[in-house]
Amino acid sequence: MDKKVEAQPILSMNSVEVLYDNVMLAIKGVSIQVPKGEMIALLGSNGAGKSTTLKAISGLLKAERGRVSRGEIKFEGTDITEMLAQKRVEMGICHVIEGRRVFEHLTPDENLTAAAPMGMSRSELDGEKEKIYNYFPRLAERSNSLSGYLSGGEQQMLAIGRALVTQPSLLMLDEPSAALAPKVVLEIFSNIYKISQTGVTILIFEQNVRMALLLAEYGYIIRDGVIMLEGKSDNLIHDSSVRESFLGGTVADTSRELSA
Repeated sequence: MDKKVEAQPILSMNSVEVLYDNVMLAIKGVSIQVPKGEMIALLGSNGAGKSTTLKAISGLLKAERGRVSRGEIKFEGTDITEMLAQKRVEMGICHVIEGRRVFEHLTPDENLTAAAPMGMSRSELDGEKEKIYNYFPRLAERSNSLSGYLSGGEQQMLAIGRALVTQPSLLMLDEPSAALAPKVVLEIFSNIYKISQTGVTILIFEQNVRMALLLAEYGYIIRDGVIMLEGKSDNLIHDSSVRESFLGGTVADTSRELSA
């Protein structure tokens, strides 16, 4: 395994195991480091353990009768292993759930307003909305339409926008490419990259290994609840086992489109 360049992590998981119903071991000794200001990818197929890892970080395991049975999770130096989910949100951990959960009966603009933290001034909210609409011009064009009538891609853009308006310290994205057309995926990932360049720390959980490795600085490959491989993204892209299992071809064309 490649060794990651030492940097102060904003998030660290150390030998974490998760049990469901006190019986089923879902992840087994998972350790990851997320340095502040970087984009890190946790990659694997459906059922590999990505979502369980994410829920362990965001504090959503209890709703599914799961718990961290071993190891520790730290955020900005504080042990959050047993912390309530709401407290983690207040600390700046924001989880964009798979499935594009937005308020369909509200407009995109109203969705962004609803997501704003208590105490955020109108001028500050307007500034955050402007940034989000600059990332996603299609949301600006449809800002006064009902969100239930947005396309799947537009709803994903809105879900990310709702997260950004909270000014997160750590943005966690769960399968942002799920069930979207390739052209829309490219647009969304291009904007995720732009967001990362502003200094937002991003942890992305994806089955689309090719796209995620083109964006992230570092990646972890998980299978059957175990980290099987980790390394700098450039090294993983050219690793024969990763290419055989996930890539199946050249990444050059996608890379050129992302950098356009």
